[in-house]
Amino acid sequence: MSASDDVSEVVHGEGYAVGNIDGMGQGPGFRKIRRQLDVTAFGVNAVVMPAGYEAGGHYHETQEEIYFVHQGRIEFEFGDGSKHVLGPGGVARVDAATVRRFRNVGDGDAVYVSVGGKDGYVGRDGRPTDGEQRVASSGPPGA
Repeated sequence: MSASDDVSEVVHGEGYAVGNIDGMGQGPGFRKIRRQLDVTAFGVNAVVMPAGYEAGGHYHETQEEIYFVHQGRIEFEFGDGSKHVLGPGGVARVDAATVRRFRNVGDGDAVYVSVGGKDGYVGRDGRPTDGEQRVASSGPPGA
């Protein structure tokens, strides 16, 4: 595979792994990103939901979660009864104990990525490599 080809299957290198969720499974259901990419610091999965599919409610004992909608439209319902529809690029953060339910309200498949963890943010610990210099005024906004 050349550097200009899109990655379709998981590739493991020294200190990294790359992949595509389409190469991690077929049809509706979970794509175990954590397992496929050997992630050890937090949980991460992608889920493909067919049109009209509704997942039952759930909560966690300890892990806070982030949900990122990659494709489609998903209605999130929370323990207080509130409902919010998120489309591509939509993000939700949910406390561990908060009950959440999901429903695909679009016409086609919906895909979301969930990331879960606990024990807090570790802070900005990125460091420039030798010869590189991080300048606050360059890079994408918020970097």
